[in-house]
Amino acid sequence: MNIANHFARAAHLWPDNPAIARGATTLSNYRTSAQRIASLAGALQRLGLHSGDRVALILKNCPEYLELMYACWHAGLVAVPVNAKLHRDEFAYILENSGARVAFTSTDLAQTIDSTDVATLERIIEVSGGDFSAMLNGECVAIAAREAHDPAWLFYTSGTTGRPKGATLTYRNLLAMCMGYFCDVDPGAPWRAIMHAAPMSHGSGLYGIANVMQGACHVIPESSAFEPLEVYELIRQWPGMSFFAAPTMVKRLLDVPQDIDTSNLKLIMYGGGPMYVADSRAALERFGPKLSQLYGQGESPMCITALSAAMHADSDHPRWEDRLASVGTAQAPVAVQIVDSDGEPFPVGEVGEITVKGDSVMAGYWGNAEASAEALRDGWLHTGDVGSFDEDGFLTLKDRSKDMIISGGTNIYPREVEEVLLRHPQVTEVSVIGRADREWGEVVVAYVVASADANNNVTSVDVHALDAFCVEHMARFKRPKDYRFVAELPKNNYGKVLKTALREADADL
Repeated sequence: MNIANHFARAAHLWPDNPAIARGATTLSNYRTSAQRIASLAGALQRLGLHSGDRVALILKNCPEYLELMYACWHAGLVAVPVNAKLHRDEFAYILENSGARVAFTSTDLAQTIDSTDVATLERIIEVSGGDFSAMLNGECVAIAAREAHDPAWLFYTSGTTGRPKGATLTYRNLLAMCMGYFCDVDPGAPWRAIMHAAPMSHGSGLYGIANVMQGACHVIPESSAFEPLEVYELIRQWPGMSFFAAPTMVKRLLDVPQDIDTSNLKLIMYGGGPMYVADSRAALERFGPKLSQLYGQGESPMCITALSAAMHADSDHPRWEDRLASVGTAQAPVAVQIVDSDGEPFPVGEVGEITVKGDSVMAGYWGNAEASAEALRDGWLHTGDVGSFDEDGFLTLKDRSKDMIISGGTNIYPREVEEVLLRHPQVTEVSVIGRADREWGEVVVAYVVASADANNNVTSVDVHALDAFCVEHMARFKRPKDYRFVAELPKNNYGKVLKTALREADADL
């Protein structure tokens, strides 16, 4: 069941296929990368790592990323990909919570990781350094035996309690995700290349697994990020190109002038937030029938529902626009149902919590039995998302009961931001909500009650100082884009802040 076998299989079937490229330049074929992976795996074992040990990858997208993930699995280890944009304190928590013994990182982040002072962390290895180069030239080892239920990837999600939770993804979970990919998201595969412009620590890296199974080339942009003009240029340079993107990324592509050839493009797979119907229509007009949507969570990676390219293109259907506003139908590896507060299924058309059951659903949260029991009840993953099915089985998201904000395809939970702001001496109360935004999907807005002085006079809060405080204590992308100062927060009789009232008032501004 070890998915490291997929890379070895690809090396046998397509040894000369380009495996990894930086921009337009091919760096290695499958034969060469398989050799490097086996050498890295041997080096990891010689560091004293044993089956099941965790290895953190704190890197922006880079050519080494894919080989490192497969080297972890080849050696029987658990990969812990971490969002490179997180704050130092968040790095420290994930490293400590996962018990990672080794972390691979880049030169610009190495000092930050070193300053986290995590007791379990024994080695920090820079991928551009000599230690890493030496690991590539050591003795190869055989692929470690692993079982379907063994953990392969710890996927850290933002936590409603302000702490990330590590969704434990097993080999079975990742294989089920690949099944959903080929059945429902990208049934036209294989293509020649997948571009990793979105973070490989999340959706793009997960879909890299399916593309390894088909011997596709993994193209890393020179910028290691999403730059619209660079994306268009890579489409022009690579025939048979697909890539994963957040809806905001698709919108940014649409904002570029239209005299660019995209005939090499095969598919844009988007997810991580809602796509406006107007943007879907504009993208279909711009790129042709080359859009496929997925809905998933870290707890069921990339695998809950899908709206295929064929569904996007079926403009003759009488409910075509309704379907564009949906997240599609249940993917093949899972069952999806809408339930009430007691977990009882709702009929078609009724709005309730979305629950998922199937082989893609995580084993649980790493080291967090209480949160696992809350999320996994009666064999179903309770997503915290709210939606309804129509009579044809298309799911439409209505709201998020956990109040999660999705900005630029990245999940942000209000509690994380609120806990930081409440540490500021001039903030007495705060409630954070998401505001709809055309570019980012949503932006973070903080409603703040300022503290009073000894004479009960409300103090004046410097917005710039508050913003600097947030940047100091959290990842930059999580900080509020707007601060609204109010005398009090709306609350119910039990003292709970009414975020719905805040959202309604904010929408009227």
